[in-house]
Amino acid sequence: MPVVNPRFSILSEDFAAAPYRCFAWLREQAPVHYEPAIDSYFLSRYQDVKRVLTDHEAFSTETLQVRAEPVMRGPVLAQMTGAEHTAKRKIVVRGFTGEALQDQIRAVHANAAELMAPFLPQGRVDLVNDFGKPFAVHVTLDVLGLDKKDWQQVAAWHSGVAEFITSIALTPERRRHCLDCAEQLEAYLLPVIEQRRRHPGEDLISKLCTAEFDGIAMSNRDVTALIINVLAAATEPADKTLAFLFKHLIDHPEQMAQVRRDPDLLPAAIAETLRYTPPVQLIPRQAERDAVFAGTTVPAGATVFCMIGAANRDPDAFTAPDTFDIHRPDLGTARSFTAAAQHLAFGTGLHQCVGAAFARAEIETVAAMLLPLLDQVRYSPGFHYRETGLYTRGPASLSLDFTPVHAGCTGRG
Repeated sequence: MPVVNPRFSILSEDFAAAPYRCFAWLREQAPVHYEPAIDSYFLSRYQDVKRVLTDHEAFSTETLQVRAEPVMRGPVLAQMTGAEHTAKRKIVVRGFTGEALQDQIRAVHANAAELMAPFLPQGRVDLVNDFGKPFAVHVTLDVLGLDKKDWQQVAAWHSGVAEFITSIALTPERRRHCLDCAEQLEAYLLPVIEQRRRHPGEDLISKLCTAEFDGIAMSNRDVTALIINVLAAATEPADKTLAFLFKHLIDHPEQMAQVRRDPDLLPAAIAETLRYTPPVQLIPRQAERDAVFAGTTVPAGATVFCMIGAANRDPDAFTAPDTFDIHRPDLGTARSFTAAAQHLAFGTGLHQCVGAAFARAEIETVAAMLLPLLDQVRYSPGFHYRETGLYTRGPASLSLDFTPVHAGCTGRG
């Protein structure tokens, strides 16, 4: 029988308010923490988390059949293995690399400029709600080749999909709402898929529609699942990472000044942001056989949650892990957006995030554009910082004041 600690719960409001202050205690005192309410185990040590994410035979993604497939409307990449996974992953990766990536960078810049323009003369913006959230959806729609005039409706449907995937427990009413969102999103996508089959373009949906696996074109269900997979994976972390980046640089003005003087430091600042405050905090797996961690047996069939935030602050993996330091030598900026990354913000192993290179290009492009525009950036008077989310986590808002930019000055950066 697993040991239950009645005085501590990851599902509590106290933990939700400030999880980072609990991570050291978890790693040292309860590295295999059991939550009886959801019959799940939480791992917080770097080596244990890495073991689970890299041993895909002992720890499968079977949990996603329940946690993701109902709202993805079909199997997602993380559920696939073998030849199917390799082939479909390559199709998606091609949509985020090479010439496609260069086109996307131009779209990122154009979307950022358009969305930020109304706030520049005012000298105030909520980087999460005014800018980050619409920006993330706009860019993802551009990648997919969907009409941006529908962005608010797509964002609402996506919100329901994301809630289903990232909630530890859903009420029957919220579950029905999330499934309704997924069904409406599927109904919206099906005519688009049919149109792209007949008249393919250069967008990612067209590439999915015209691709083959084992000589057979993917079904509408396959394509729909991959579209929603990309929509969730590309949208959910982007606004959080951007807001976290600006928060940490504002909180560390000497590092902000260094990045402003030397833009080549920006990738390091993004990499350290991903390590220090990863937007995806939990990654679930299912134990396929009994496994022992720190003397505790996790039984076959159990759900295991990898605590990315805790692993990324493990002193066995990083020196002074609770310090934000864009110059840290144990991170390795060049490899931080590849399969060789030391941090675990993109996961690792077979199912590492396919969009890591795109995420770097997206955040780097928009941050490089915003830093010169948001001169003397600081928190707005009266602003109170708060983060939300257990599975994915980010600032609820980030109200910033800066030196207003007059018309004709927005071309810098």
